[in-house]
Amino acid sequence: MIAQRGPAYRIVTARLVVRCWEPRDAALLKSAIDENLEYLRPWMPWIQYEPQSVDEKVQLLRGFRSDFDGDRDYTYAILNPEESRVLGGCGLHTRAGAGALEIGYWIHKDFANRGLASEAAGALTRAAIELHAAQRVEIHCAPENAGSAAVARKLGFTHEATLRRRAHRPNGFDDSMIWTLMADEYREAPAAQAQFRAYDAAGSRIL
Repeated sequence: MIAQRGPAYRIVTARLVVRCWEPRDAALLKSAIDENLEYLRPWMPWIQYEPQSVDEKVQLLRGFRSDFDGDRDYTYAILNPEESRVLGGCGLHTRAGAGALEIGYWIHKDFANRGLASEAAGALTRAAIELHAAQRVEIHCAPENAGSAAVARKLGFTHEATLRRRAHRPNGFDDSMIWTLMADEYREAPAAQAQFRAYDAAGSRIL
């Protein structure tokens, strides 16, 4: 498969805007995370550094944008269509190694169990393979995180392994489920049917 030009800076699905974070989003992000501290604490290692001030969030989002522009990592906001509220966050992360991208996601507790994580992750799966020419897409989650595992299963990922004590947590190391979708399996997977519009940094449609 020949990749189209990317990355996608903005992705519009049926119910979501998934786009590159910008420093102006700092207050919205802080509000969303402050409202979800205990909800996210069991699953997101970065929650140990919260709560942060708006100024700290500005610096965090500047770093996200720098990594995005430099093609080092791709971290996205999940927003409502009006872009007035943060519904979660997601990313295409390069930490999975050469030829691979890892999808991560979290959803605000007020919008959980509505299929929004699947909607965002399905779009990112297509972007990973069709824009970045990834040969392997991964999703990692704790074995106890049934909701996250359900997203991977719904999109057609295969549970490849559960690795012992691989996920770093504030209190030590936890087991991690590894879900994978290979490029040569992609066309038969439900993720390939994800519907969305994608745009580059200049706002031109690319997918």
